[in-house]
Amino acid sequence: MEWLYWMLIPLSLGGGVLIGRGIFKKASQKLEEEAQARAEQILREAKAKAENMYKEKELAAKEKFLQLKAEFDDEVAKKKNILLNNEAKLKQKEQNLNKVIEQIKAKEAELKALETSLSQQSEAISKKREEAERLLQQQIKNLERIAGMTAEEAKAQLLESLKAEAQTKASSYIKDILEEAKITANKKAKKIILEAIQRTATDHTIENCVSVFPLESDELKGKIIGREGRNIRALEAATGVEIIVDDTPEAVIISGFDPVRREIARLSLHRLVQDGRIHPARIEEVVAKVEKQLEEEIIEIGERTAIELGIHGLHPELIKLVGRMRFRSSYGQNLLQHSKEVAQLCGIMAAELGLNAKMAKRAGLLHDIGKVYPEESDLPHAILGMELAKKYKEHPDVCNAIGAHHDEIEMTTMIAPIVQACDAISGSRPGARREVMESYLQRLKDLEALALSFDGVYKCYALQAGRELRVMVDAENISDEQASMLSFEIAQKIEKEMQYPGQIKVTVIRETRAINYAK
Repeated sequence: MEWLYWMLIPLSLGGGVLIGRGIFKKASQKLEEEAQARAEQILREAKAKAENMYKEKELAAKEKFLQLKAEFDDEVAKKKNILLNNEAKLKQKEQNLNKVIEQIKAKEAELKALETSLSQQSEAISKKREEAERLLQQQIKNLERIAGMTAEEAKAQLLESLKAEAQTKASSYIKDILEEAKITANKKAKKIILEAIQRTATDHTIENCVSVFPLESDELKGKIIGREGRNIRALEAATGVEIIVDDTPEAVIISGFDPVRREIARLSLHRLVQDGRIHPARIEEVVAKVEKQLEEEIIEIGERTAIELGIHGLHPELIKLVGRMRFRSSYGQNLLQHSKEVAQLCGIMAAELGLNAKMAKRAGLLHDIGKVYPEESDLPHAILGMELAKKYKEHPDVCNAIGAHHDEIEMTTMIAPIVQACDAISGSRPGARREVMESYLQRLKDLEALALSFDGVYKCYALQAGRELRVMVDAENISDEQASMLSFEIAQKIEKEMQYPGQIKVTVIRETRAINYAK
């Protein structure tokens, strides 16, 4: 039986292996079928998704095509309307020109008829003139025979008798005219000032409202303009100024009334040209950086000026306004330099008079802050400056000096006339405003030489920077009436022959001296 046991063991093992192989094969076959079914399902889902995506893309492409087609049709319609309008305007202009030509032809015909009529009238007038001259000569001969003297002798006698009377009446007439002129002087002065403003406004506008940015070549203009002008528009929108690129070669003109905005635009252009990257986003970035930098520079200039003049405790907003003066000019004179000069002169004068020199300096520095206030105002700059000083808690004496330096309000402090005098000194000194020393001295010499060219003048002095001319005359040769006439003639000759700023006061001095000696 033991041998049977050992025989059954291999048989049982072999049967188990065969049974296991069958089970494993059946399980593998089932897994393979499931995997194949899953793969087929994934493939079907992928195909369905791909078909959906294709349909969506095809639909989007059709919508985009329809949109572009609609835009193109609109653009074509607009251009077609523009062409039709232009064509209608041209036809209208052509009709107007034809009417004008017909009117010109009619006028030519009228002129020819008038010319014929005038020639006939001229012949008749010439005949009448000859007849009148013949009768006049006959009448003169009759008068000479009756009077017993020739016509020339009668004229000489008549002129001699009327000469003295004419001189007296002329002097009296001139006095009447001058009195009438004094009555209407205010009205005429305003008219003259308005005419002067009309003649010189353009020069001052160009000087005060334009900055020029030079370019190495005209090729840079294309970069600055950008595609369809987008860079220029972006720069103008960011800075608030107008950029002119076509008027001058190798230069860009920056135009605007605010000098700080012009400086921001100029510095921004400089950085953009150096960097080479010029597009709207870069322009906005550069302008923002320059604005911040210039704001810091304005504050630094104001603080440095206050420290330089020894002025302390200024409100931060006043310091900003002082810094803005650096970018403003008045008649060619830098406003910050002018204000510093006025402040220093005020301090010196106040110290000499025993007044508060620091307060006088403060008023001198701030007297023109109304000119740089960034917001629009209808007030004169002196009154606006006074209001700003009051707003930022300045001393009442300083406020009054600022507001009264052009006589807009009454002076109530001792430093107010000092500020007014120092402002006039700084503005009217030789070379301060649009005039160099050589031309200034030459103008004074010409003024004195012009007055000395008149008979009876023995001395002449040009005073107050050429704004007053004092003429000394010989009392023995010039009467009071002749002195009045002489001042009028000198003023007329100055107006005709010289060029000068403002007005010139001509004063003729006639002095009688009686001298005796006690021995």
